[in-house]
Amino acid sequence: MANTRISSYLPPDIDPTKAPIAFGERALPKLKEELGDPKLITRQRALMALCDLVHDPENVYKAVTLGFLESLKYLLYDQDCTVREKTTEVFYIIAGHNVGREGILRSDIIIALSQLLDDPVDICRRNVHQTFEMLAELPAGASALVESDLLSQLVNKLECEQEDIQQLILETLHFCLRVDAIQALSAGAVGILKKKLSHPLVGIRRNAACALMDICVPREGKNRVCQEDVVPLLVQLLDDSDAEVRANVAGALMNITITTQGKYAAFHCGAIPKLLALVTDGHSRVRLNCLKALTTLSEAPEGRKVLLQDVNIVQGCLMDTSEAVRRAADIAVQVILWKP
Repeated sequence: MANTRISSYLPPDIDPTKAPIAFGERALPKLKEELGDPKLITRQRALMALCDLVHDPENVYKAVTLGFLESLKYLLYDQDCTVREKTTEVFYIIAGHNVGREGILRSDIIIALSQLLDDPVDICRRNVHQTFEMLAELPAGASALVESDLLSQLVNKLECEQEDIQQLILETLHFCLRVDAIQALSAGAVGILKKKLSHPLVGIRRNAACALMDICVPREGKNRVCQEDVVPLLVQLLDDSDAEVRANVAGALMNITITTQGKYAAFHCGAIPKLLALVTDGHSRVRLNCLKALTTLSEAPEGRKVLLQDVNIVQGCLMDTSEAVRRAADIAVQVILWKP
């Protein structure tokens, strides 16, 4: 005769590290209560379960509506590293949804998150930077980061953070510099970005060149880049094996050469032959930025004189497959052939 035996083990589909989820509409409110529990293990398990739930946009909306963000904001200051780690992970996942980003911006979470930029746990800092990068993709998020005076901190972190985090910082700066580059310039961003242009990792070179392109939009940035002798390195990087690096470097030169100082700095570094060689590059963005840079360089008499000898190379782009490249080539030819 068979005997009934009750196993001492948990069922195979139950994870003991996560809080059990209540049924239906009670699931999130129950987790919110547990987030404020004085017992450490209860808070940890609630956060583990919440990390799974917020992958669903509907749960993100409910969590924001129920006031989860304020509870999570308090947990950023928890003494336990696991609680801080999972809390920042929840924010990172939430920031991947539009409703989550808007909720974070309304709840003034940015300053609280910035307190963890010096956290001893690597993954906490990584989660914070991933959250900032997600927020910066929204114009309102980039503005909020700038208004929180975080650009100087982000720039300084480029010198001491791990390489994967440096890439996240550079991506965040790309969006923030479009809002305001002055704050980053005051923090010495040009000198730090100059060093990153020679980094062995292509991702860091690519993002550093992109940040320099953005920082050169205001006149102050163009002047600082010339003063710190960055132009020769940019010209050298036109030979980089990565197409995005070449495109971003050409874009930076395009912005720099708007000023007279920038034109002659690039001209004396031999930018024109390298840019001409790239107007037939296999990537349309490289061709486009090179043609725009050649257009601004041809506004200088010395530049026009050199380009007149090779105007046929530029004219060859008038039949390019990209409409934007064809328009840029047409403008470049007109400027090169212009006579006073």
